[in-house]
Amino acid sequence: MPIATDRATDATTGRDKRRRAARWTTFAVALTVGIGAGVAWAATTDNIHPTANNTGTCHNDPDGGDGQISCRTDNAAVSYYMDSGGEYELESPDRTAVQSTMSNDYGPTDLTISYDSSPVFSGDAETDIVYQEGSTNLSDSSDGVTWCNDAVDGSSYGCDQQYIRIRGAGYYSRGLSCHETGHAIGLVHGQQASPRLTNTNTALGCMVTPVGDGVGLGANNRDNINSVF
Repeated sequence: MPIATDRATDATTGRDKRRRAARWTTFAVALTVGIGAGVAWAATTDNIHPTANNTGTCHNDPDGGDGQISCRTDNAAVSYYMDSGGEYELESPDRTAVQSTMSNDYGPTDLTISYDSSPVFSGDAETDIVYQEGSTNLSDSSDGVTWCNDAVDGSSYGCDQQYIRIRGAGYYSRGLSCHETGHAIGLVHGQQASPRLTNTNTALGCMVTPVGDGVGLGANNRDNINSVF
């Protein structure tokens, strides 16, 4: 309205007034962009790959990973599978823990979460996250691990399929499932965030290390996910 009024009263001043109107227009646009950016980015810290402190390139990891978290899921539609038979089959309480974090933590974000009862392990439409229960190739200090099985060609950070392996015998919980799923989505620890936080900073939600059994995703992680997807 101020700009329209300015133009309407400009009959006697000509070009200078039009230039003033243009300057007001530029200012108004800049102000709108600034406000929009502030609303969109409310996170305490940037902890979704890549960050200023976590710039590694995503690559195919060996079974159990290489200890470097340098990937994020390749799109907002995230499918998962957790009913592998045999050695890595999840027990009923472990499946409940995964379902809890997918429903209560990741479902309310801008991601689209779905269970894939007919998983795909090759090609261009692989199941995004495959959960396993077991300790194969886990270090003695690790309760769980996430690794990329199929890095996206031509992308420095995207992974088409990732595996999550968490120890059995009670290690699976909503908190740990949330934490390892966060890595598969692309979330990193506080020390890899920008600005850096301690790995125990509560603003990190379930991405704290170590993580409690019932810790959820938290606002900071939601904001980061929604800013990307």
